[in-house]
Amino acid sequence: MQPIKRQTLTSAVTESLRQRILSGEFADGQQLRQEALSNEYGVSRVPVREALRQLEAEGLVQIIDHKGALVSKLSFEDIRELLDIRALLESELLRTSVPHQSQTDLNLAETTLKEFELALKNNDVRHWGELNARFHMALYRSAKRPNTQALIEQLHNKTDRYTRMQILLTQTMEQAHAEHTQLLALCRAGKADEAAAFIRFHILSAENALESKLQAQS
Repeated sequence: MQPIKRQTLTSAVTESLRQRILSGEFADGQQLRQEALSNEYGVSRVPVREALRQLEAEGLVQIIDHKGALVSKLSFEDIRELLDIRALLESELLRTSVPHQSQTDLNLAETTLKEFELALKNNDVRHWGELNARFHMALYRSAKRPNTQALIEQLHNKTDRYTRMQILLTQTMEQAHAEHTQLLALCRAGKADEAAAFIRFHILSAENALESKLQAQS
């Protein structure tokens, strides 16, 4: 039973570290020391080391010789590429999903959208990314393409910090909610092509807004 217990520990540490990185508790480029994390979680270094390797595979952590694990820091060119990939994959996945969406799928998306709206109103930055990803995934699940959806989830994890940054820097909370509301309406109406085109616009407009803001600050 020991290997199962260790894997459970590893999964728990991985999930905790993932959320701490995505929430911004650990900053870009910050070193994650195995000994300190082991002491904090009350575990040996083994599950911490395995968790860091998993997060490296997801692109959230970089493991560098003689430096250890660092929170990944992306250039804007990296962010642009990831968002461009998201726009391509998500538009096609949504196009496939819309004709098969059930009322349960749409109600789940609507419930998540209400939570997202509340988080925006309360300036609950830590949960914006999680709720944004959950809303998108609820719209894609009817496509029944688990590998594509898993890849999109990884892309959301990699870009989450920068999505939240874009909303904060550009003060587009109401716009983000309005676009999600419109997207859900298109799905409810069964307009697959329009929904696909709109989600592509939604992702790329966030990319353009972030680029404009960062250039203005430089």
